[in-house]
Amino acid sequence: MHLSSRRSPRVSPGTMASIRLRLLCEERRRETLRVLEEQKRVTVEDLAERFQVSAVTVRSDLEHLASEGLLVRSHGGAILPLGPQTEYPLQVKRTLHRAEKIRIGRAAAQLIQPLQTVILDSGTTTAELARAIKQTNFEPLTVITHALNIAQELADAPNISLIMIGGVLRQVAGSFVGPQAERMMSELHADHFFLAVDGLNLEDGPSTPDVLEAQLNAVMMRMAKQVTVITDATKLGRRSLSIIGDIRSVHRVITDDRITDEVVGHLRTLGIEVLIV
Repeated sequence: MHLSSRRSPRVSPGTMASIRLRLLCEERRRETLRVLEEQKRVTVEDLAERFQVSAVTVRSDLEHLASEGLLVRSHGGAILPLGPQTEYPLQVKRTLHRAEKIRIGRAAAQLIQPLQTVILDSGTTTAELARAIKQTNFEPLTVITHALNIAQELADAPNISLIMIGGVLRQVAGSFVGPQAERMMSELHADHFFLAVDGLNLEDGPSTPDVLEAQLNAVMMRMAKQVTVITDATKLGRRSLSIIGDIRSVHRVITDDRITDEVVGHLRTLGIEVLIV
């Protein structure tokens, strides 16, 4: 009796090469996460040398892992994502989404009119706004801030009257907070408050990891005629630990072009102006 044997489907060399390439890619990304977990921060240059691949390949890996929420892209590399109760130090924040922050800062500066009073929140996006004001503003202006980096940026700026809010220093953010800061802020009024956030949830509103920072920001919102949230699109939809105020207290959001049409529509339904840069 003759038994015919079945042959296994033949896999082409091209398919085998594709499978090997995919496995190599997955292994490289797993190793990238392991190194990141160990070192808390990685650079494109170090990863390219470690894996003997091009910088373009490493950037593609990092973008893929960032899209899955496994890391946060920074200038020249990546860092670990943080939970809602923690925040990155300023020196790390400066490396995150810097190009977007520069565009957002410049767009925000165009909203300011001569002789107005503006409040600038702490953070690196507001630092870019302060830099844009310094570079383009030639008319008298009053700036209120509780942030050391903002004050240092504007300290020698001509035609800018600078009011520094005092209180207890938060070293991680370089900002002053607490009852003294809130009391001082409650005696001042402003035309604009430019608020940098760690999260902007469409139901709860803007939020930040620190309770005292949130409380001071809430006072700033009340003392300003207009509240403009300036944030890169990665913060949209996120919720941090401490809610600053109601979403309906926000008049405007300035963000980058990674914002989704769904979020734009939701914000505009709430009567919030959306500027995309």
